[in-house]
Amino acid sequence: MAEAERIIGTPDTPDAAAGGGQERPGADATPGERPDTEAGRTSGADGARTPADGPGADDPASAPAARDASDAATEASGPAAADGAAGAAPAAGRPRGRRRIAVLFAVAAFAYALDLISKIIVVAKLEHHAPVKLIGDWLQLEAIRNAGAAFSFGEAYTVIFTVIAAAVIVVIIRLARKLYSLPWAIALGLLLGGALGNLTDRIFRAPRVFEGAVVDFISPKHFAVFNLADSAIVCGGILIVLLSFRGLDPDGTVHKD
Repeated sequence: MAEAERIIGTPDTPDAAAGGGQERPGADATPGERPDTEAGRTSGADGARTPADGPGADDPASAPAARDASDAATEASGPAAADGAAGAAPAAGRPRGRRRIAVLFAVAAFAYALDLISKIIVVAKLEHHAPVKLIGDWLQLEAIRNAGAAFSFGEAYTVIFTVIAAAVIVVIIRLARKLYSLPWAIALGLLLGGALGNLTDRIFRAPRVFEGAVVDFISPKHFAVFNLADSAIVCGGILIVLLSFRGLDPDGTVHKD
C-alpha cells in the first residue's frame, strides 16, 4: 500500500511539484495572444528612441562647438549680405537706365527715318513742280532748298548751324548716360533725330560738304517753310521746357525751386 501511494502521489517531474505554487508566465494572457507581444512593443519603442536621440545629443560639451560654428557662419555671411544689399540699388537702376537710353535712340531713329524718307519723296516728286495744296492756300507742299537754320532763318550762317547741330548731337549722346526719365528720353530723342536729319542735308546735299541746303516742303500760309526734322526739334524743345518748369531732371529726380 505504501508502495502504491508512493507511485501514484509522486509527481512525474520535480519541476512540476516545485512550480505548483508559482504563477506561470502568460497565465493571465488573453487566449490566442502571444505572451511576448507587450515586451516586443516595449523593446521596439526603446529601440526607435535610441537613434532619434543619437549619441552625444545630451552631451553638454557639444553645445559650445555648435554655437561657435553658427556664429562663424553668421560672421562670414554678414559682409557678403551687406555687399549684396549695397549693390542691389545700382543693379536695379542700370536696367532702367538702359531702357530709357533705348527709348531715346528708338525715338531718334524713327524721327530721322521719317524725315529722310519724306525728303527723298519730295525731291523725287515735288521739286521743280507746282505746289500741292492740302488745305487750300492754308497748307501746301512745296519743295525748296534752305541754306539757313530751321524755318529758313540765317541763310548766311550755314557752316555755323552745321557745327551747332553736330555739337547738339554730341551733348545729347553724352547726356544719355545719366538718363533715367522717360519724358526726357522722348524729348532728347526728338532733338537727336531732328538734328541728325538736317545735319545729313548739310553734309551730303549741294552745293558742298557742310554747306548743303536743307530740303523744306511743309508750307503753311503766312509762315516759314519747314520739314519734319524742324518739327521734331521744335516738339522736343517744347517738351524740355515743360519738363524744366515741372522740375523734372533727366536723371529722374524732381526738385522745386
